[in-house]
Amino acid sequence: MTVTVEPCDPRDPAAVALLEQSHALMTEMYPAESCHFLSIDALCTPDISFFVGKVDGVTQGCGAIARRADYTEVKSMFVDPAARGKKVAQHILEHLIALSRELGFTQMYLETGVGLDAAQAMYKKYGFEFCPPFGDYVEDPLSLCMHKALN
Repeated sequence: MTVTVEPCDPRDPAAVALLEQSHALMTEMYPAESCHFLSIDALCTPDISFFVGKVDGVTQGCGAIARRADYTEVKSMFVDPAARGKKVAQHILEHLIALSRELGFTQMYLETGVGLDAAQAMYKKYGFEFCPPFGDYVEDPLSLCMHKALN
């Protein structure tokens, strides 16, 4: 089994299928005010770098970084439930961290939801720690923010 990570247009049909699955899950789990995912169009802006993770050539996961003034933010991390356990998310996250460093950023943030325990455990494994809301996020009992210094 080979996992690869490569840039992708968020409008690619395989990416759209993953993003729609992710958006459906988020809207099932959280009220609208606690859903902070980016629309497919919003993922197509110049400040976003979007990637897919492929298992033996088949798109199974996605993730992106949004470049902010002095940090990057992890966005749109999602792996098809059928591919979970194949380390697709880890490969994508490693790629996003490496790219953020290459671009000269020293801080990385993300927002995730309460109840997404596997995602939180993975982020912690990569050195992310819980932090107060950042950027435009506000206190929300269903939302968790995390930070990682990229040094």
